[in-house]
Amino acid sequence: MGKILAVCISEKKGTLKKAIPVGEMIKDFGLKNDAHAGKWHRQISLLSVEAVRQFSNKYDMKVPAGAFGENLLVEGIDLKHLPVGTKLKCNDILLEITQIGKKCHLGCNIQKQTGECIMPNEGVFAIVLNGGIIKANDVITIEGD
Repeated sequence: MGKILAVCISEKKGTLKKAIPVGEMIKDFGLKNDAHAGKWHRQISLLSVEAVRQFSNKYDMKVPAGAFGENLLVEGIDLKHLPVGTKLKCNDILLEITQIGKKCHLGCNIQKQTGECIMPNEGVFAIVLNGGIIKANDVITIEGD
């Protein structure tokens, strides 16, 4: 069992995502008002806070929620080791993992500062099978556990 620490969106691609108080997941689309939402296999991006903390400690820098482009910052689930096809449930929302990791885009501010980004190894992507409302402190679970 895990917990949502932040829900983040960006209005334009290539910009940092910012935490919002409440988000709306839309079936087959993604997070309402997020630039990366759409009818494709990476509607939602998830990142574990444990990976962000490790990165922050390594480079002695404060990394705000959304800095790596993640929609959901999650605590308590080792996301990168979940197989593609795993389903995650939060409230009425059902997500299905479609991809683990992705190449960091060249404009990433974190990579410019440190020479490293955690999304290639730690980022997880999903599609929205069932929509609903999501906010920080909501419980998220692996379906079937």
